Parts: sequence; structure tokens; C-alpha cells
Amino acid sequence: MLHIHNGDSTAGTARQANIPGEHLAWREALVCGPAPENLSEAEFLNIRAQHLATAYGVDIEKCKAELQTQHDGLANFSDHDEVVLWFEHDLFCQVQLIYLLNWFSRRDLGKTRLSLICIDKFPGVEDFRGLGQLNEQQLATLFPTRRKVASDQLNLGSKAWQAYASPAPAEIESLLKYDTGALPFLGAALTKHLQRFPAVRNGLGRVANVALELIAEGHRQFKALFPAFGKCEPLYGFGDAQLFLELKRLANATRPVLNMSNGAEASPGNAQQLLNTSFEITDDGLAVMNGEQDFAQLNRIDFWLGGVHLRSEEADWRWDEENDELTKAP
Repeated sequence: MLHIHNGDSTAGTARQANIPGEHLAWREALVCGPAPENLSEAEFLNIRAQHLATAYGVDIEKCKAELQTQHDGLANFSDHDEVVLWFEHDLFCQVQLIYLLNWFSRRDLGKTRLSLICIDKFPGVEDFRGLGQLNEQQLATLFPTRRKVASDQLNLGSKAWQAYASPAPAEIESLLKYDTGALPFLGAALTKHLQRFPAVRNGLGRVANVALELIAEGHRQFKALFPAFGKCEPLYGFGDAQLFLELKRLANATRPVLNMSNGAEASPGNAQQLLNTSFEITDDGLAVMNGEQDFAQLNRIDFWLGGVHLRSEEADWRWDEENDELTKAP
């Protein structure tokens, strides 16, 4: 039996709980950085390694090796009678899940059973955020609740990944018009993803706008800002590194909306730097917050949301907050 977990914490707890089988921690963050379609697996792993190495300040060859090891584990799925996917309801996990469902949908599973454990709450745990909160006994109780992945789940996961990885994010909107009940947490998660696109109002996505509002309210230090963001926006499921990278993008812009106490030296891979970093909103930041300036027009933005590469004047996909829909400039 092979278990694929949403991170090292859950994988470690599962091992200590003596849940039978091999336990693979899925060390990726597909919710951030490029995830374009129509690449070979080798090409995709290479572009992901380049992003992770740059964003997290780690060695690119080490990244490539770790990503390849993960996929080697996947490739050996037929050595097992069963593969169990352990993921949660938030965007971070749902993106990982649909990637894996798409991967398995392209293989002949043969006699291998593919199962899923995916929850958004746990009895007795208030403010449930994820499987990493659970202890050995709690996690072990989930193992018997696993269910075989049905064909409609596999198909929906594959379609969802292809929409996420598409350069046309309207494909996600099209997907959401149909029944996504086979994966009950997918619709809300992908809506949160669409809200990350630059807003019509000020050129910043929801993550950035919420972070600016929290800083304006007094959460200037990252050690206070991160939990406050998680409380406001739990469906993103971001770790501290993902939020920090977004803040760093805002601070390193040509016309920054934030000043960071650690400047360009701050790295999401250094926990102490994260905790000690503080932020101040610039004059441009106040103007953007008030809708008087547009961040995407002020700056030569260059970042990815799934398969969409947003670049300066090409950042024509916008989120219309008033009508809850994507819009494309003519």
C-alpha cells in the first residue's frame, strides 16, 4: 500500500500511527508559480524546479532530484495493491489533488485500487485547518473511511487540472458552471483561485488586498499577519512561505505598495527572517488600496497563476469583484 500525503507533517504522523504501507510526503506547492499545460513530465518538473529554487532560495539540482524522486514513487504505483491520497479542502491541497488525479487518469491502474481521504472538518477539532493538526490516534481513525476513487472523480480531477493549467482561466469558470459535486471542495477552492487574478478595481488579487487591509489594521509584523490572514482566508490553505512570497512580490515591485524591514534579503526558507519581518504600506500602496491607482499598470508585473502567465501589459485577465467573474480586456 502506498499513501500520498499533503506534506511531511501528516506523513510523519501516519508513520508513527502505524498505518500500514509506505508513506510519501508530497513536497510541492503547485498553488504558486508556473504550472503550464502541454509539457512532458520532464519539462514540467524542470520548470517547477526552477520556480521552487528561485522562490525558496534552494539549490535547483536538489529541487530537481526531490521532484523526480516523488514522481518515481508515483511511477511505481503498480507495485502496490492500493494507493491512498490524503488531502484537504483548501486551494493548496485541491490543486495538488487534481494534479495527482490527472496523473493517474492517464495511466492504466490495472489491479491497483486508488482511494481518497479528503476532509474539511474533524470531530472535536475547532477551527480545523488541515490533517497536520491531527495526532496519531485521530489520523488513524480516518484510514478506514477511505473510499475508492470513482471514475467521475478521476474525470473531474483531470478536467480541473487541465483548466487550472490552461493559459485561458475562463476554462475554470466554464468548469464551475457544471456539477463539481464528485469532488465537493473543488468549486469553492477554484473560485478562491480566480479571485487571485488582478482586480478590476486596483490590479491586485484577493490575497494581496486582504494582506494590505490587515497591515493597515495593525498586523505589521509577519508573525501576527500570517495567522490573521489564515483566519480571514482559510480556504487558501497557504503556508507562511506562500503568503510571504506574495508580500515580497508587492515590496520588490518598481512602484512598491509595501516596505519590508528585511528588504530583498528576506527569504521564505528562513523561519527566523519570516517571523522578524515587518511591513509598512507606501503612499502608492494607499493609493492602490483606495482604488486610485492600479498596481498592474504601475508595475511591470511578471508572475504565474497556474497556467496563466501575467506580464505587464499582457495582464488582461482581471477579476471583477462586483460581479464575481473574470473579465478580459478587449
